[in-house]
Amino acid sequence: MPDPLPQCYLNGEYLALRDARISPLDRGFLFGDSVYEVLPVFGGRMFLFQEHFDRLARSLHEIRLENPHTHAQWRGILEQLIARNGGSSDSYVYVQVSRGMEYGRNHAFPAVVNPTVFVMASPMPVFTDEQRATGLSAITVQDFRWGRCDIKSTSLLANVLMKQQAADAGASEALIVRDDQVLEGSSSSVFIVKGGVLITPPNSHRILPGTTRDAALSLATNVMPIEIRSLSLEELRAADEVWISAATRDVLPVTRVDGAPIGSGRPGPAWLRMADSFVQLRQQLADTPAR
Repeated sequence: MPDPLPQCYLNGEYLALRDARISPLDRGFLFGDSVYEVLPVFGGRMFLFQEHFDRLARSLHEIRLENPHTHAQWRGILEQLIARNGGSSDSYVYVQVSRGMEYGRNHAFPAVVNPTVFVMASPMPVFTDEQRATGLSAITVQDFRWGRCDIKSTSLLANVLMKQQAADAGASEALIVRDDQVLEGSSSSVFIVKGGVLITPPNSHRILPGTTRDAALSLATNVMPIEIRSLSLEELRAADEVWISAATRDVLPVTRVDGAPIGSGRPGPAWLRMADSFVQLRQQLADTPAR
């Protein structure tokens, strides 16, 4: 991943990222008592701002932490941060809100809460021409995460271990399986294409609702049949195409799972159409005047 951009936002102040500091008593550090959001920015324009910050608001509500800002205030913070980092490049913004610090370490919520709000930006990762031609590889892993994966929590140790297991196997992603059902990737949503039908698992406490996933489903509407239903491991392995989606990656093709080819072993025609649709969507956004 490329180095982050130099300016960040921390608790009401814009400053150099290298100078940003929080207390070691912050509950995000001690307990993972925090949530986060990742927002793509194309040509300096935020992508699906409302949807991402609706999801942030939901995550905050689920951990019983009051949202420190309105959507309008969040938009202003991000717009200024984007401008301070050059303003016109493709990037993504990372937002984290913790329950803040108290003097000591107590599992129960503190009586007075002063949230820690941190925002930084990084260049968008580049999907290379070679990757576009060959696709990505993935492995399957058994689910050992906690029971509320629908909350975009920073408690990501299980996801980190899964991602490293994929890296150790020379793969790009770990596809998570529980009770023989494919749920999502360690940092992505998952789709298959079978017989011209696009299939993706339904949202539940086991799955993080994906904003890029929803954008892909919207783009696929009226183009191909869509089924939102449980997806078995057997169906994954027998699929014509497998895709993953994430805020920093749009929709990418997975052409090998556990070392075996998916379909032809090359990115398929349905993914090529979806990739072109995302390119057009990005261009439309870049051509939209700044608000």
